[in-house]
Amino acid sequence: MTSAEIRQRFIQFFEKRGHVALPSASLVPENDPSVLFNTAGMQPLVPYLLGEKHPQGTRLVNFQKCVRTGDIDDIGDNTHATFFEMMGNWSLGDYFKKDAINWSYELLTSKEEGFGLDPQRLYVTCFEGDENAPRDEESAQIWKDIFEKNNVTGERIYFMSAESNWWQPGPNGPCGPDTEMFYDITGTMTSGLTKEEYMKADTEQKVVEIWNDVFMEYVKKDGKVVGKLESKNVDTGSGFERVTMVLQGKDNIYDTDIFELIMAKIVELGSEELGSGAILKSKRIIADHLRASVFLICDGVLPDNKDQGYVLRRLLRRSVNHANKLRIEAGKLTEIAKAVIETHREAYPTILERKDRILNTIEEEEAKFRVTFERGFKKFNKIITKPVFYYDEHKPDNLTEQLDQSDKTLPGYVIFDLVTTDGFPIESIKEIAKEKGLVLDMKGFEEEFKNHQDLSRAGSEQKFKGGLGDTSETSLRYHTATHLLNFALREILGTHVSQKGSNITAERMRFDFSHGAKMTDEEKKKVEDIVNQKIQEAHPVIFREMPKEEAEKIDAVHVFGDKYGDVVKVYSIGNETDGYFSQEFCGGPHVANTSELGHFKIAKEEAVSQGVRRIKAVLE
Repeated sequence: MTSAEIRQRFIQFFEKRGHVALPSASLVPENDPSVLFNTAGMQPLVPYLLGEKHPQGTRLVNFQKCVRTGDIDDIGDNTHATFFEMMGNWSLGDYFKKDAINWSYELLTSKEEGFGLDPQRLYVTCFEGDENAPRDEESAQIWKDIFEKNNVTGERIYFMSAESNWWQPGPNGPCGPDTEMFYDITGTMTSGLTKEEYMKADTEQKVVEIWNDVFMEYVKKDGKVVGKLESKNVDTGSGFERVTMVLQGKDNIYDTDIFELIMAKIVELGSEELGSGAILKSKRIIADHLRASVFLICDGVLPDNKDQGYVLRRLLRRSVNHANKLRIEAGKLTEIAKAVIETHREAYPTILERKDRILNTIEEEEAKFRVTFERGFKKFNKIITKPVFYYDEHKPDNLTEQLDQSDKTLPGYVIFDLVTTDGFPIESIKEIAKEKGLVLDMKGFEEEFKNHQDLSRAGSEQKFKGGLGDTSETSLRYHTATHLLNFALREILGTHVSQKGSNITAERMRFDFSHGAKMTDEEKKKVEDIVNQKIQEAHPVIFREMPKEEAEKIDAVHVFGDKYGDVVKVYSIGNETDGYFSQEFCGGPHVANTSELGHFKIAKEEAVSQGVRRIKAVLE
């Protein structure tokens, strides 16, 4: 079964059971500065899991693009990926455990409608209970009945702790126990396993998680369950890449047809054949990181030293580092990126529409980093090959210290300087040090990071802690201001202006738009004046749900090329009597009136790529 067939069969299975197919949300959460990326299928649906009515109904199904960087050091093994697609179906106060579990089993095992997996190779886990919620006997009994009905014998149901069988997006918000399904990819464990045998097989990746049903019925605040949701929800899903791996009889995601073109291009460009584990891992890292980079750039992320841009920059620089190991010629990362685009163009047409921006960004970042890399390499080589005097600015007496070449130890502050000042990758430092027989003072390096903490990275790590969308007053104000800015730009520059991306933090807003020339000071002033005029006029901000066709007839502004459901939210600014001057497809939320925004000021206007400009602005 090809990945395209798996994608189609999954959607059709749940559509037949009353679910409405949704397009994927952007990788960058809209109006949510508390997290850098959507890391799970449920994140864009948090408002609806908390009780807000979804315009498409109570049964939903989709593929959601996700990025996770917490396990970046595991990339290159059999199953981990930075970018992945989460397959999911949703019940918003509709069906619950019995239907969800039965459909999960049908999807996985039915040869007519589902994936046709062997039920004798299935294993499941359930929540064992703790101070937050009781043991999930109901799910276990449903599974017991299913296995008995289908003559699946042997021990297959295991109760596990909250560490593995409780799901929550963070310390606050909807949460609940889950039941997870695992599949024996060896085909040798069809008669059941003891819990100890199952856990050993899981550790050895002989059984692989392929599906997960989360039963959201609780709410957490500051890490503690404080009550139950008004309605019970179901969030089920699985990594598309892992399911494809299992269905195509592979033991790793990189041998599936999802990565076929990408891996083939890397092999073609590299001078080494697939062989040693180190070489194979480098090939996989490049494939994963460039795939993630392509999708990030497509969704408006650009290389930077903070936030989403920092993650993208790190992925691209790691790709260059591993490309060097394979002796891939400089400037060839774009060839691999083209293979990524070709692989995903049918499922995500926008990736093809934004091909030039994607390739130009990768090409420019690679070229910049290669200059940095060469400079750092020369400096590092000079330090480790002959006695040099190295100024240690962190010592209280400010003396110059000669590095002791005899003990073969590279001090932490030298490593820190190479990484932060010269941008030399820590991975490269470790590898060269190993080749030269040097010992790295990593403890000293970590202390330097604590004392002189990299603000960009610290900001990124802090943002991952938030979990739920930020609906603070500041974020709502900036979100509404983007609509006013969009309107003003079209008034001053012309109706060719269309939104190409946006990002909101607690300090500022960023808005990317199509325009072929640098804005003049006069144009920027006119835009500011229009926005501030609309703020002073105190216009109400309302939203209406309507069929997409109707929204298009009233000329509601939207991002062309993006996918929308049959029913959309349209936010309008103005009033029905005098006419709405701004109408846009948008998920919200916004302030109730423009008078709440304050004074709008453009802080910076700059180029992003050919034909795309960026405005950074603040509300004072």
